[in-house]
Amino acid sequence: MNLLTDLSRDALEPTYRTAGPRRRRRWLVTCAMLAIGLMIGGSIGDRLRAAPAEASERDQLVQRIEQANTDSDALRARIAQLGVENRALSDQALAKDPAAVDVQRQIADLDPVTGMRAVTGPGVVLVADDAEDTDRSGSKVVDVDVRQAVNGLWQAGAEAIAVNGHRLSSRTAIRGAGDAITVDYRSLTRPYRIEAIGDPNGLLRSFPGTAGGAWWTYLKQNYGIRYDLNTAGSLRLEADPGLGVRVAGQKR
Repeated sequence: MNLLTDLSRDALEPTYRTAGPRRRRRWLVTCAMLAIGLMIGGSIGDRLRAAPAEASERDQLVQRIEQANTDSDALRARIAQLGVENRALSDQALAKDPAAVDVQRQIADLDPVTGMRAVTGPGVVLVADDAEDTDRSGSKVVDVDVRQAVNGLWQAGAEAIAVNGHRLSSRTAIRGAGDAITVDYRSLTRPYRIEAIGDPNGLLRSFPGTAGGAWWTYLKQNYGIRYDLNTAGSLRLEADPGLGVRVAGQKR
């Protein structure tokens, strides 16, 4: 009787009992993987279809920025030209007034310092660039780094400074805009070239001891950011075309 009972209870092999549930689990896993694959494929397809439109929009935006920069350069050149003409007319109109001539002479003496007039002379050139490994945190030059270099050169005795050709004045703003560094709202391209007119040997000797010099030494030693400071026999820094009279009134 026990044998008959065992035969009736265990008529199926144990492997047969688990084969059905295993097949159902495989089927469920296959369906789930298929659904996930369809979702990923659809997402990739949508992305690929949207890529040409995004590229077109980016190209249009780049063209608009380049055109705006071109227009801005033309306006700056026009401002510089009008400044020269205005100065000539002013000198001609005030030539017969001794007091006015004295004031004009004082203004002319201050023009190179304020950035109203182009200046030439010896000095130093600081060329800075990102580290070779730009994936590392802190390996890129940012706006505060440029400000530190400029302030260090002023402290070291610079008489006039330009960054990538942009003359600095008391109104100049050096800021960050996303990943870009701007001077007077004009984006800079690396490497960053900072020109300073002054005593070359004095600037070269004094800059490392300033706060800006210590800042850049730290960046070079700890983050691999590159910079070189060398003397230059002759530099020419153009005037800042953004300077001018904003408010004027008649004295009573």
